[in-house]
Amino acid sequence: MTDNPRTSQPTSFPGEPQQQGPGLTTDMKTKPDHGEQSYVGKGLLAGKVALITGGDSGIGKAIAIAYAREGADVAISYLEVEQDDAEDTRTWVEQAGRRCLLLPGDLRDRAHCATLVERTVAELGALDVLVNNAAQQTINEDIASIDDDEMQSAFSANVFAMIRLAKAAAPHMKPGSAIVNTTSEQAKVATKSMIVYAATKGAVSSLTVGLSNLLSAKGIRVNAVAPGPVWTPIQPIAKSPQELEELGQDTPLGRAGQPAELAPAYVLLASAEGSYMTGAVIAVTGGVPIN
Repeated sequence: MTDNPRTSQPTSFPGEPQQQGPGLTTDMKTKPDHGEQSYVGKGLLAGKVALITGGDSGIGKAIAIAYAREGADVAISYLEVEQDDAEDTRTWVEQAGRRCLLLPGDLRDRAHCATLVERTVAELGALDVLVNNAAQQTINEDIASIDDDEMQSAFSANVFAMIRLAKAAAPHMKPGSAIVNTTSEQAKVATKSMIVYAATKGAVSSLTVGLSNLLSAKGIRVNAVAPGPVWTPIQPIAKSPQELEELGQDTPLGRAGQPAELAPAYVLLASAEGSYMTGAVIAVTGGVPIN
């Protein structure tokens, strides 16, 4: 690996097979870098407990590995079909000497959101950091192709679940706790084939500011990270082989990001290093401006 940010990670993903949703790391030809060999912790989350949605793969997996190496016990939520990916994440967390609680289920189920928080507190003893990371990505060819059921499903997974989880988590969180949401550059750039997904991410950005205002009096900080194109299992679901091969090449840095490159932002926002940050959205987009 070089220090040059344009060449330090792969710039193309040729021959990557397409997948059906939700997408699995185990089925990817070119495996993402989650920081397995590179992330070095500094004890920034020592003794903390974090709940990470979508923690089985992609950005969520990188966050889980980083948090564990920073000293946190980790609970991860994921769909049941993603069990193999989740088991691999647990292996890395436990190799860091931390506990890892696996919580399969569907975030669109409102009762499951409450259960996630209840089990995390009951089995890991606390809840200091909530990372709302899981999302459903929808693609539309034109406005006529937008499916109403899929649209409602996306808002349920991407927005309503965040509100329900924050509502369930806040009573358990002490001053100094943090909520970190995953929004997207799509909240601002809104690619024409992703307008429903972009709308959900715009809602997440607004929700982040609203929750920060609502919870600041309790000493709970709420921030968000806005990724650009990142090499995760969500990419081979809807993109063509040509699009996968060129992913991220239109960014100023000329390539897609890797999950490991997102994790430090989530560590900052979860730890005392970000103690004066709330209501913020950090862009990790390879140079695409969103503010």
